[in-house]
Amino acid sequence: MTASGAPRQRPGFLVRMMLLHLAVVAAVVLLCGGVYGWLTYERLGRDAERQALSIARSVAADVDVRAGVAELVDAGPADLDADVLSRGGLQRAAEGVRRRTDALFVVITDDTGLRLSHPNPEQLGRPVSTDPTEALAGREVTSQERGTLGHSARAKVPVHAPGSDETVVGAVSVGISSADVLAALEEDITPVAATAVAALGLGAAASAAIARRLKRLTLGLEPEEIVALAQDQEAVLRGVDEGVIGVSPGHRITVVNAEAGRLLGLPEPSRLVGRPLAEAGLPASFPALLAAATPASPAVEQVVGRHVLILSARAVRPARPGLPPLGWVVLVRDRTELQSLTRQLDAVGALSTALRAQRHEFANRLHTISGLLAIGDAEEARRYVSEVTETGPLSYPAERAELLRDPYLQAFLGAKSVEAAERGVSLRIGEETLVRGRVVDPQDVTTVIGSLVDNAVRAAVQGAAEVRWVEVELLDDWAGDEGTLHLVVADSGDGLPVADPEPIFAQGWSTAGPAAATGSGGGAPFDPLPDVHGQGFGLSLSRELARRRGGEVWVADPGRPGGPGAVFCARLPGTVVRDPGPGADVGGARSAGRSGGAG
Repeated sequence: MTASGAPRQRPGFLVRMMLLHLAVVAAVVLLCGGVYGWLTYERLGRDAERQALSIARSVAADVDVRAGVAELVDAGPADLDADVLSRGGLQRAAEGVRRRTDALFVVITDDTGLRLSHPNPEQLGRPVSTDPTEALAGREVTSQERGTLGHSARAKVPVHAPGSDETVVGAVSVGISSADVLAALEEDITPVAATAVAALGLGAAASAAIARRLKRLTLGLEPEEIVALAQDQEAVLRGVDEGVIGVSPGHRITVVNAEAGRLLGLPEPSRLVGRPLAEAGLPASFPALLAAATPASPAVEQVVGRHVLILSARAVRPARPGLPPLGWVVLVRDRTELQSLTRQLDAVGALSTALRAQRHEFANRLHTISGLLAIGDAEEARRYVSEVTETGPLSYPAERAELLRDPYLQAFLGAKSVEAAERGVSLRIGEETLVRGRVVDPQDVTTVIGSLVDNAVRAAVQGAAEVRWVEVELLDDWAGDEGTLHLVVADSGDGLPVADPEPIFAQGWSTAGPAAATGSGGGAPFDPLPDVHGQGFGLSLSRELARRRGGEVWVADPGRPGGPGAVFCARLPGTVVRDPGPGADVGGARSAGRSGGAG
């Protein structure tokens, strides 16, 4: 609280961040400088030990030194007097080496550890202050210890008797002052300290730059205000019924709401935030969708998992002119139910068209039966009715349509044969067709059959063959009460225009694609259901529907120029069940006839 009683104003977030950054930089610089200084001191100490060892070895190897030490091995107290030793050759030799090498001391001892040389003459003839056992045992040793002359890095080397490498008659101890080590450290550490100061200054400048950068990025908002904005955004994104995906100008995901994750089959959409668009597992059409995004760009329809989705992208521009784009927003809307109703209406429309085309034949057959009964020829009337029952009341242009015992398949393919006949293509049912069960999911079945048949009819129309035909063969097999429907569709066209058939199942491939537009490539891939699903949508939808059931749609034969054309196959598990009741196989034709008559 201030003197006036008002609460003390807390420094802003950016100021706190700058101070924290400076504190961290200072701590890191001091820590690194301290560690570097310690490591340098240790290294210089080891260097001093190696220097002392080198000096000690050279002194111990000197012939005069070895002879002088050997002479004093059995010396009496008079020979080991300090005055006598100070005038001896060992003292002169040791001091000469010490002055030349700037060593702290060069001490020569006898085999009992008594000093035969020392910088302080008063110490001559006395035992050394540190343990000489290792050196007198014939081993070289280095260490950093404190003696009578202070702390030093020292080395001890044995002195052998003249002409022998085994008999130890004394030792040489050489020390390098720690003060010299610290002086060398000071020389090495000065540039490091200067660098540390420069680093602190650079850290301060970087902290100020980062603070300004954060202020621009956060628009001057405090953390509490940013939290409030994030909460509002989350409330809005969770409240809408559409999927929303935000993409930055660098093609990274910035926002994904739960609805978008559900529609696109993303298990944890929140984890995609910050991930590159190419690694997010989104549909492959997203980059092209963003590249074509304009305020008036149309929506794109796409199958993703179990959903038929409408994707639309809009580029987000900043409110103030001159600033770079802010990215894109992609809206994801579910059209699965609407698409399902559309496919059902397509099938109903095809059937109604076929029925209108055949209404005159109904009238002609009824007139024939009425005439036979009028002239009293009941037997001929019964025979005619029997023929109509066996072949079905509608004489579709489809050849061998009587092989289709399921009423839905017969009606749907019959309607497709009418459409094909209007384009000069003969649709026929394969001789090996055998469907013993009843179709229980006509929506998926007719979607796949319709897609492949439409493709085949288009290929036959565009092909070079004079006789244009499409052949459809259906079989079912059983595992328990549920069966799998197998479908084969062939045509008289010129085959696929690509060596690898897989790309034709990608969305966007169609007869109105690039190859058709440029006139290259001998034609373009097929376009299933162009009037309903848009260009290049049917094949991908058919494969997705089949795979959802555990089946597949594939190309068995790509065909060849001049015909015959491509052969497509499909496997649709769980789409047929056994036809209940006795005589199901025999009554299939009658059932088909009744269905056609009622249809």
